[in-house]
Amino acid sequence: MIDTRLKTFLMLCKIRNYRKTAEALHMTQPAVTQHIHYLEQAYNCRLFHYENRILTLTKQGKILQTYAQNMCYQEKQLQLKLQQHEGRTLRIGVTKTVGGFEIDEKITNYLKVKGNNICVVMDNTDHLLQLLSEGELDFALVEGTFDCNQYASRTYKKEEFVGVCDKSHPFANKIIPAQDMFKEHLFLREEGSGTRHIFESILKEYNHDLNEFSAVTTISDFGLMMHLIKELKGITFAYKSVLKHDYDLCSFHIQDYIIYHQFNYVYLNNPVSLEAVDYFDQF
Repeated sequence: MIDTRLKTFLMLCKIRNYRKTAEALHMTQPAVTQHIHYLEQAYNCRLFHYENRILTLTKQGKILQTYAQNMCYQEKQLQLKLQQHEGRTLRIGVTKTVGGFEIDEKITNYLKVKGNNICVVMDNTDHLLQLLSEGELDFALVEGTFDCNQYASRTYKKEEFVGVCDKSHPFANKIIPAQDMFKEHLFLREEGSGTRHIFESILKEYNHDLNEFSAVTTISDFGLMMHLIKELKGITFAYKSVLKHDYDLCSFHIQDYIIYHQFNYVYLNNPVSLEAVDYFDQF
């Protein structure tokens, strides 16, 4: 069993406020303070300090956070294994690009094994990493960036990052000068999504930004975005795999912009998480 004081510590790491942590855990604020003081005395180090009146983890606090997250995750896995007699259940997170266009065959093959079950959470990269840190996922399959110091990872595949438009758009199947794309109506995923972060990073690398486009519309739903791109003759940027099921869409390339990016398995750095990745990856 995980020490209750470690669970209090992890909640404070998440909320960064003693009063709100106490409310979330149905405790008194002095009890939260006592739990943190106990851990600081036990490990002989400060776990939190204030920077500009904001509660912040110390270097030692970040180390304890990583270990505590792993302990909570492994306890949840133990509970699942003790209750399951045949097969296994995985809890995985996937971004909308990966979930919509990349892993349907893997999940199908995985579920063909008797007793296997799976819970799939589809969301943007930032939220999936949060769930991973909280021990709610065995691993996440993402295309966005992540902190390599906080998570372990393995490459799933490399994929070309391209412009996407309707097949009747003047850009379809062409290589265009960079300045031409700024005349277009750009559709993008919400902040926190991997594809948006990648595209903004590419623009920054070439000394451009989103304000240069004639119009920018944010859409969190991929299906709606593709519908609007067809109807309004807009453009977006995404992995080439999004085209494989929609024959009304085409790719285009920006001159001198040749970009490949990785899809990664991201997981907590412990043997149980690694074994979950190994098991799923074989399918």
